[in-house]
Amino acid sequence: MTVDRVIQTGLNNLGKPYLFNALPFQNTVFDCSSFIQYIFYVNGITLPRNSRQQFRVGKKVGLNNIQKGDLLFFTTIKRTKRKGIEKIGHIAIYLGNNKLLHTFRQGKKVKITQLSGYWKKRLVGAKRIF
Repeated sequence: MTVDRVIQTGLNNLGKPYLFNALPFQNTVFDCSSFIQYIFYVNGITLPRNSRQQFRVGKKVGLNNIQKGDLLFFTTIKRTKRKGIEKIGHIAIYLGNNKLLHTFRQGKKVKITQLSGYWKKRLVGAKRIF
């Protein structure tokens, strides 16, 4: 299993709709953590269901050392004042070149966005699974 296969699985799901609390291990609708869980699961790696649980796996990576395939963890407006792992409310996979592959918020779909502005300000951690 390679980083490229996991990313390609994610790219194959571009445009799929967002649904908060989407069921795991299916690819009809996703929330941020079910999307990450699915693209790894299809490629032989089982991750926990939510972003805070997913933060507990893998090797910690410094925010200045992120690489393609790393999982990036973000706080959200509702979680900004919380402490530790409870601060985490969103996850994405890093594509390299300051690009994220993820899904977020009702009405949105799986998409590629820039790691800048809104997302850069809320980045709180990174993990390497590979």
